[in-house]
Amino acid sequence: MKHFTWTWYTLSMATGGIANVLHSVPLRFTGLYTIGLIFFFINIVIFILVTIGMFLRWYYWPAAFRASFFHPTESLFIPASVIAIATILVTITQYGLAPGKTGPWLLDAMVIIFWIYMGSAIIFSTGIYLLLWNTQTFTVQTMTPIWIFPAYPLLLIGPLASAVTSPPTGAVGSRGLQIIVGGMIGHGMGFLLSLTMHATYVYRMMTQKLPNEGSRPGMFISVGPSGFTVTGVIGMAGNLEGIVTASFMGEDGPFAARVTKIVGYWAGTWLYGLALIFFFIAVGAHWSVFRHKNPFSMTWNSFIFPNTALTTATFAVAGAFSLEPLQIVGCVMTCLLILMWFFVVGSGIRAVVKKQILWPMKQEDADDDDDDENPMKTMRQGLKQRRTHSYDPRNQLNQG
Repeated sequence: MKHFTWTWYTLSMATGGIANVLHSVPLRFTGLYTIGLIFFFINIVIFILVTIGMFLRWYYWPAAFRASFFHPTESLFIPASVIAIATILVTITQYGLAPGKTGPWLLDAMVIIFWIYMGSAIIFSTGIYLLLWNTQTFTVQTMTPIWIFPAYPLLLIGPLASAVTSPPTGAVGSRGLQIIVGGMIGHGMGFLLSLTMHATYVYRMMTQKLPNEGSRPGMFISVGPSGFTVTGVIGMAGNLEGIVTASFMGEDGPFAARVTKIVGYWAGTWLYGLALIFFFIAVGAHWSVFRHKNPFSMTWNSFIFPNTALTTATFAVAGAFSLEPLQIVGCVMTCLLILMWFFVVGSGIRAVVKKQILWPMKQEDADDDDDDENPMKTMRQGLKQRRTHSYDPRNQLNQG
């Protein structure tokens, strides 16, 4: 358990993402709700088990747990715990607020939880970036889309706001409007912050080529910001018309809501193209990886979670413009995601049995001592040498 890292929360993210996608499928059939509910409960169990594992790591190896906050790789995955909570909240809203499933108490609770989550996400994302910028030194040569990860808690604010205000059982009136405005502000923070990271990511590939093969699953993380933004913006814009009053933005509230919906639909469709191009780049970058046998790592869950955002974005665009062919494409993507989930989970179980993970030097908490070209290793060695030189008693005697 000493090497039970924050990356295990990515399994909860992936499982919750599957439940989210299954709820969004427009071509429904009997039993689809139940299948999604099964993934929802599996996600709850996974989240609890991972949290217990992290607690045991903190209890028995407090030094290793504290070190995870300052590790150049593992610290980037700390936000996975908050993102996993966000996926649970989104799916609770989707499956719990379905007509005839629960009472109005759940909506009242989710309205309060939304504001708690939004405030917590802003504080957490700001805090984790400040922690990284105060304790780590990153270079463009080592840049991967994982740098975007601390902004992901903000990127779930929009989809959560959309779910809480979704008709016919979502929040309406003034509190519904407040949630949508808050969702746009909070989500805008995350998307614009991730957009700056995208520029660095493209610059890194132009000057340093693609990331090494072991890091390439993380390239799919670049798909998530645009995908979640498409889902959130189109969802909130579509919900607005049933929420506003006649005095919204002037004397003709419904007309203003319809204009906002049209703008939101086209803006979301425009950003959908950005998600697609990063998806195609990530898929193309794995062509050489598939020809080699790479060891399993928890970052393989990046094959799933960011692409659930692309899939829900596909359904959102298809629903906005009533595009049945795009709905079919989204259904195919859903089937592939479920198959990928089983593949990744199976590979993870196999990796545990073969001691490829949960062992020293096998996960993201490794010091990369076997990589002489790793710049983070070089930096840590330099700091270690300076500390050793500064406090070596023999050096003090020689100076005396």
